[in-house]
Amino acid sequence: MLPRDLKAEQFNAYPPEAHALAVAHLGTLQQLPLSFLPNLLREVIDYDYRFPAERATLDKELTNLGSLSPEQMKEWFQPFSQLTLSSQLEDFNWVNQPAQFVEQLSAFLWSTHQLDAFRKAALEYGDRLRAAVPPEKPATPRLGIAIIGQGLASYDAPLFRNLRAHGTYFERVKPDNGVELLLKGVAGRAKAHPVPYGHWYIEGSHLVDHDPSLTCVSYQALEPVRSALLRNMQGDIKRPGMGPEELRTHMAELTPADLGMDKSGDEVLNRFQVKVLTEGSGTQIFATTFAQWAAREALRRAQPLTMLVRFGPRQRQRPMNELLSNDRTTPAELDLTGSLVDADMGAYYNWINQQRLTGAEQSSFLVWFEGHSQALAIGPSLARGTVSNSPAGLGELLSWASA
Repeated sequence: MLPRDLKAEQFNAYPPEAHALAVAHLGTLQQLPLSFLPNLLREVIDYDYRFPAERATLDKELTNLGSLSPEQMKEWFQPFSQLTLSSQLEDFNWVNQPAQFVEQLSAFLWSTHQLDAFRKAALEYGDRLRAAVPPEKPATPRLGIAIIGQGLASYDAPLFRNLRAHGTYFERVKPDNGVELLLKGVAGRAKAHPVPYGHWYIEGSHLVDHDPSLTCVSYQALEPVRSALLRNMQGDIKRPGMGPEELRTHMAELTPADLGMDKSGDEVLNRFQVKVLTEGSGTQIFATTFAQWAAREALRRAQPLTMLVRFGPRQRQRPMNELLSNDRTTPAELDLTGSLVDADMGAYYNWINQQRLTGAEQSSFLVWFEGHSQALAIGPSLARGTVSNSPAGLGELLSWASA
């Protein structure tokens, strides 16, 4: 089947809001080439479980496509239309399984030496879309916070080396009640700018008391879900003929209910957490990797105004079969120094990902070595590549970075 043959009833298996969205834009979807449409349907089919920022982006994209003249539609999508697809791809159930279709499409394009042409067409489409529908500026400048080194008594090597050129390094920070002060500052922003999924607290260890206005994700709180996923993975790995690609496809199909998550909980957040655990490499077994990937995906998808990430200590590296077995007969040995090194780099990645969002030039960022006097702050009013040895509280650093 080709897109021009689409009918409204073919979207009956979609969730309610996704179904309504697809039917409302059916005429537009019918005009898109098969090499492009399933990528769009992959977003549409999950519409009910997307964050507000993702919904708004998809709404604007579909509205823009619907406003194009036939000549413009041809100009925008001619590079995609020129790609040659197989009859097997045309016969695939790409309406109800768009993600699986995209996987097969990628393999086919690679095998037929068309992947470069597809990539070029996708980049050109993205440029056209951004020009036609520029992203909105945030309601207030974004703030990112990273807390690293939990539980480590001392560390002599330099920290924040990748970030020092972009902000001010503070050598005499007052560490008392630091986590609580930073969470209080984040909660204040959430109350001043109440945006759904706009203010996040990502915890790599045990949760600290926090304001309920924050969207919270915790490695320790998801321990039952992680265990269920590892058991699921072990069962699949033992099945004859199960390879990495088949395992990846199976994990992508898992839902919160499959992993025992509370059906009465926040479905949008639950699905986000499942994707963090099933799509991220190592998020199931390493706390630092979980925190880093959760922050990356939250920034990319929810585009929050505020994000505090507290990296927790991860277990020491062991053979992968042991890690995936989830054997609890022997307590996991923590690697506090290695966790600090991981988190230091993770904080840098958090800042990079924050810089990819709109309003980056006005955003601010703070990273602190938990329980210690070292921190680095980045903001419009702070000097770059400098060092301060003046005593300062974490609350002061927040205000300076946000000024």
